[in-house]
Amino acid sequence: MNILVTGSSGWLGQTLVPRLARDGHKVVGLDPEPGATTSVVGSVVDRGLVRRVIRDEGITAIVHAAARHKPHIETHDNSEFVAVNVQGTLNLLEEAVAPGSAVDRFVFTSTTSLMISQEIRDGKAGGAEKAVWIDETMAPLRPRNIYGVTKLAAEELCRLFNHLHKLPVLVLRTSRFFPEEDDMAHAIVQSGENTKANEFLFRRLSVEDAAEAHVVALAKAKAVGFDTFIVSAPTPFTRDDCHDLITDAPAVVARLFPEYRTLYGRRGWTMFDTIDRIYDAGKAERVLGFRCRTDFAVILAGLR
Repeated sequence: MNILVTGSSGWLGQTLVPRLARDGHKVVGLDPEPGATTSVVGSVVDRGLVRRVIRDEGITAIVHAAARHKPHIETHDNSEFVAVNVQGTLNLLEEAVAPGSAVDRFVFTSTTSLMISQEIRDGKAGGAEKAVWIDETMAPLRPRNIYGVTKLAAEELCRLFNHLHKLPVLVLRTSRFFPEEDDMAHAIVQSGENTKANEFLFRRLSVEDAAEAHVVALAKAKAVGFDTFIVSAPTPFTRDDCHDLITDAPAVVARLFPEYRTLYGRRGWTMFDTIDRIYDAGKAERVLGFRCRTDFAVILAGLR
C-alpha cells in the first residue's frame, strides 16, 4: 500500500512510520514539524496540500493521527482545535473520496478521553460508589473539554463518510501512550514511572502496541467497513471489581497479583488508592484479533 500517515513527527508517528515501512509499504509522513519520519512538512488544514499529496503520491490508505491534543488546551485557542481536529479530518475524508482518488481505507486515531465526562473525571471525590466500566457501548458521550468535543466531531465525520461514500473507516480510541505526565492528581504522589505502571491496569498501552493496532486496523478495514474500537492494555479486572476499586484499589490488585507489593516496595512505589474507570479493550480482540502485548503482568515481569 501507499500509506499517508498524518502526525508523522509525533510520538505515534515516529513508531508507526518505520513499522509500516518494514512491511514493505510506501509511507508518506505529513506533519507541520520536520522529522526523520516526515517527508512532507505541512498541515492537514491545508486542503490543497492534502489533495496534492494524495494525488501525486498515489495514496491508497490513510492513517490520520494528526491532532491538537489535550496538553494544547493551555497553549492554543478553541478555533485551532476545530481547524486541525475537525476541518483537517474533513479535508482528508473529502480528498479520499474525490474523483480519481485511489484511497480505499482510512484509519482514524481517536481517544478514550472523549468518553470521560466531568462526572467520571470527578470519580470518588464526586461521590462515585464504583469504578466506571467503559466500553464502546457507552452513551451518551459528554466530552469535558474542546479536545474531546472536536475528536468526537471528527469521529462523526468518519461515520458519515462511510455511510455516504462506503469508505472503509476504522476509529481507534487509544488510551494513554504518550511519554508526558498527564494532569493527574495521582502524579502528586506517584512518580511518572510509577504512575504509568499503575495505569497499565486500566488506561494505558505502549506506543509500540498503539502502532501495531493501526497496522492491524489497516489490514482489516475493508472487511469491517466501519467500526469504533477502544485500544488499551487488557485489564485484569472484571465488572465485579468495580466497587472495590473505588474503595480499596491496592487490595484488588494484591488479590490478582500477590507479589506486586514486594516488587513495588523494592522501588518505593505505591498503587493508586482508588481507580475510577476501566477501559475494556475486548472488542478489538474479538473483532480485529488485536490484543496489546504489554500489560500489567508484563510490567511486573520487568520489575522482577
